Amino acid sequence: MSEGSPNHGDRRGQRIALIVLHYTGMADGASARARLCDPAAEVSAHWLVHEDGQTEALVPEDRRAWHAGAGSWQGQDDVNSRSIGIEIVNPGDAPFPVEQMDAVVALVGQIAGRHGLGPEAVIGHSDMAPGRKCDPGPRFDWQRLARAGLAIWPVCGDDRPLTESLDAAGYPSADPAVRLAAFRLRYRPWASGPESSEDRRLAAGLAALTARTD
Repeated sequence: MSEGSPNHGDRRGQRIALIVLHYTGMADGASARARLCDPAAEVSAHWLVHEDGQTEALVPEDRRAWHAGAGSWQGQDDVNSRSIGIEIVNPGDAPFPVEQMDAVVALVGQIAGRHGLGPEAVIGHSDMAPGRKCDPGPRFDWQRLARAGLAIWPVCGDDRPLTESLDAAGYPSADPAVRLAAFRLRYRPWASGPESSEDRRLAAGLAALTARTD
């Protein structure tokens, strides 16, 4: 492989507290890599996971990669300065191959171990940027990560106001419909229609789980 991406900077005094998962939204790994390494594009990620499970380091983890953009999580913005970004080669509407998911699980586990991060630290781009981003998308297997202890997965709690639960879980402020869509994208990816009791109960479980991991 050639050299990594030149698109990175100083972490601005912030410590690594999050791992943010993305899909590339491009046709193949070569196209994605070219964009992530193009100085004119001004985007990058620390890691790129190819379709066959090959993992490639593009930016050193002690540097600030340009993957998250505008958004926030748990009331804090400048997610780039506080996170490791993983780009997963996927056009956005295709299943993630088994070999690729195996590699993602292994990589997230290694990164979490290096930086002392718990499962609550692993989020999707769609979590921190509701309405603006939808990756890693509805086909990404979040439950696989949760079974490995590398992401959180709630059980239903009480039927409480959705806004209250999503605030507690860390979702940034947004139009209620936009936040509902972001929550569903990760936890109920094939749900549709108006807010339901199942949404509220699952979000309440998420809020309770997040509180226990703080």
